[in-house]
Amino acid sequence: MSATNHEVAGEAGEPTRRDMIHVATGAVAAGGAAMLAWPLINQMNPAADTRALASIEFDVSKVAEGSQTKIMWRGKPLFVRHRTAEEIAQGKKDDAADLKDPQTDDQRTMQSNEQPGKPEYLIMEANCTHLGCIPVGIAEPGYIGEYGGWFCPCHGSHYDTAGRIRKGPAPKNLYIPPYVYTGGTVVKIG
Repeated sequence: MSATNHEVAGEAGEPTRRDMIHVATGAVAAGGAAMLAWPLINQMNPAADTRALASIEFDVSKVAEGSQTKIMWRGKPLFVRHRTAEEIAQGKKDDAADLKDPQTDDQRTMQSNEQPGKPEYLIMEANCTHLGCIPVGIAEPGYIGEYGGWFCPCHGSHYDTAGRIRKGPAPKNLYIPPYVYTGGTVVKIG
């Protein structure tokens, strides 16, 4: 008669011993699956030697005023532009313009630690935000975009002297990588 009472208790919606065994078995199976999956997922992380190369240091004083250089970081090209006083003034003037991706000139030179950067040095990824082409511009005579900055010849995006998108299909400004100045003119990128 006690077995009948036990079955009736289970039918009434109260948990039975069998329900608890099912829950415990499911929990152990889920834990085992997670323990098996973790090494597979963890092996996709970059190796320690790769992570060590994730940052570079560059002395921006090597770039003459009014010119730029292209350096590589994490397999991506970066522009390091030493802007003239006129380019900085134009960038600040364009802060009030109607921008697709609004950012002020000061925000474009802000270090990743939220400290003001050096307005004369603009560090940004050298990939158009439309399809990844490398824009040409200030350093290549005859290729300056309509706004005094960069021009992407692939699809016609124009960037201003702060690397902000002004015209064309690109949806965003040229990306600013994370960086901080570690010395007077030495910048650590990454």
